[in-house]
Amino acid sequence: MTTAAHAETLGFQTEVKQLLQLMIHSLYSNREIFLRELISNAADACDKWRYEALENDTLYGDDSELRIEIEHDAEAGTVTVRDNGIGMSRDEVIQNLGTIARSGTAEFLQQLSGEKQKDAKLIGQFGVGFYSGFIVSDEITVRTRRVDQEQGVQWHSRGEGEFDIADIDKPERGTEIVLHLKEDAKEFADAERLKHLVRTYSDHIEVPVRMPKVEKAHDEEGNEIEGSETVTWETVNEATALWVRPKEEISDDEYKAFYKHVAHDFSDPLTWSHNKVEGKLEYTSLLYVPGRAPFDLYQREGVRGLKLYVQRVFIMDDAEQFLPLYLRFIKGVVDSKDLSLNVSRELLQKDPQVDKLKSALTKRSLDMLKKLAKDEEAYQTFWNAFGNVLKEGPAEDFANRDKIADLLRFSSTQTDSATQDQSLAGYVSRMKEGQQKIYYLVADGFNAASHSPHLEIFRKKGIEVLLLHDRIDEWLMSHLTEYDGKAFADVAKGDLDLDDMADEEEKKAQEETAKAKAPLIERVKTALGDEVQEVRITHRLTDSPACVVLSEHDMGYQMRRLMEAAGQPLPEVKPILELNPEHSLVARLEGADDSVFNDLARILLDQAIIAEGGHLEDPATYVQRLNKLLSH
Repeated sequence: MTTAAHAETLGFQTEVKQLLQLMIHSLYSNREIFLRELISNAADACDKWRYEALENDTLYGDDSELRIEIEHDAEAGTVTVRDNGIGMSRDEVIQNLGTIARSGTAEFLQQLSGEKQKDAKLIGQFGVGFYSGFIVSDEITVRTRRVDQEQGVQWHSRGEGEFDIADIDKPERGTEIVLHLKEDAKEFADAERLKHLVRTYSDHIEVPVRMPKVEKAHDEEGNEIEGSETVTWETVNEATALWVRPKEEISDDEYKAFYKHVAHDFSDPLTWSHNKVEGKLEYTSLLYVPGRAPFDLYQREGVRGLKLYVQRVFIMDDAEQFLPLYLRFIKGVVDSKDLSLNVSRELLQKDPQVDKLKSALTKRSLDMLKKLAKDEEAYQTFWNAFGNVLKEGPAEDFANRDKIADLLRFSSTQTDSATQDQSLAGYVSRMKEGQQKIYYLVADGFNAASHSPHLEIFRKKGIEVLLLHDRIDEWLMSHLTEYDGKAFADVAKGDLDLDDMADEEEKKAQEETAKAKAPLIERVKTALGDEVQEVRITHRLTDSPACVVLSEHDMGYQMRRLMEAAGQPLPEVKPILELNPEHSLVARLEGADDSVFNDLARILLDQAIIAEGGHLEDPATYVQRLNKLLSH
């Protein structure tokens, strides 16, 4: 009997109340996963306790055999899951069971659609394993004692908005969770059903999962002897670390189940790579590519990294030192013999073996993605989820820049679709005869890019241009200078050089036009003064009257806006105005008197800036000039 003291009733966070209702009502078809989640949490608690006891094994006391136990009571309608792991203190119970101790919950709830199947998948993005118990139960009681504390804690809730918490006497360390099953979930209070779930979802768990086994004595004739029942504990899972088993002995279903354990995800991974390396550096790795992005992918404090083991001894849950930041979506396990057992975060950063492991695992991850890219549909799923993160790679990892470039995907005038599905290798294979550069255009969105005046000459000549419309793209291209020996060229910067694809007559005609329009150019320069860096005749345009161009090494409009938003002071950049001599507005400009000429010249400049995605410093004056011109 436990005696309760220091009892109090506390309320769930509002977001947790919403999430509990979602868990209870939207996961009906996946309800059996509750046991997997509770076993996974129990295994983590055992791993953490094993790590704390490394330096002092006397802390195990009389209970040195880590284990997870599952019991059921069909009459009472309960299922109990207990472990002798690290346990929780009162504060940890309130934090872990009364809140979701990860940011982003509100944003997550805003994404919910009310469609049960879709919402159920979204839940896998959160560390909500414990809450899955409410799928099958209308009441949960938790009794726990942290290993370094004398006082136990009891937590109880019906999942309706509040929970009770009290101090109790609990002689043994660890956590016990009692689920009071709903009427329509009594099927789980059955030994064979529970065994099946353990073997289906948690067979790989290294900690033994035990269940009571009732045996009866028999007389000489084989009849059961009344009152002779004895109860023994039977291990019902394989209890072997999956990553140390030979690959040929592991089924795809086992790999997928293990992924769900390490990633706390409800959905299957896209692919995985299992490798054992021997030699100067000995390690085993099992890496996974998830099928969707977690909610905290872009948060600095987001959980990332691999589970680290040293000779199958758990060391760290989120060892982020083994993969670069641009591969932070990779999940899995690394087990090395070459790292010290008393490793800590500080020591880990100084261990020279870590750099070797990081290099090896980075290469392994990129090779895994290269293999995945052979399946266009699967790779598109990956790219839609993690493409923007992979784009951080060329700046962060110069040594693997070429490998990362092979994995990049872009929108292009080849398809004129916002879907980023065109590779650089595909672009190079389609290059025109005489084309020496890979052309690209950066804009704030796909429509702005695909309708840019800068594309007019390229569309006319049938030259493909990559359309870059993600916020990271201009920064990416500043670190990606060439691919397969071909330099990248921003079509909105510098002089347009299509000489290798232009015939002699075309070049001669361009030179003559520029010479004939020299007086007009000088007049426009005078009218615009120091608002522009230069004015010149364009060879880029076929339909638009004008466009603005930046010098080759100037920062683009997109990058300038990002830097300004971050509070970075930037030098003033004046655009180059290019005029299309074939356009009727330019012809009108040429014949206008001074008052109309000045207004029209400024209107052409302002329109060109707007078309480029730039912002006018004085939009009201632009409107006044335009209205004045239209009223004549």
